[in-house]
Amino acid sequence: MNADSTQTSTGTTVFHVPDMTCNHCVGTIKSALADQMPDATVAIDLGKAEVRVGGDKARAESIIRDAGYTPSVVA
Repeated sequence: MNADSTQTSTGTTVFHVPDMTCNHCVGTIKSALADQMPDATVAIDLGKAEVRVGGDKARAESIIRDAGYTPSVVA
């Protein structure tokens, strides 16, 4: 999937999360998304500071923010 697929609210969204800097951060975000969006697909690339979420874009962004991070949608 590519970044162009980020336009639909229920497709796959790619977030850039610059303050996700370590494996603990990855675990925190994965856990928060799994708890609140158990059916969502989640893939995280720590090296690129990217989180891909299959599911509701607004909800995923809110969950990542509530976990203490600053996601922005990759256009």
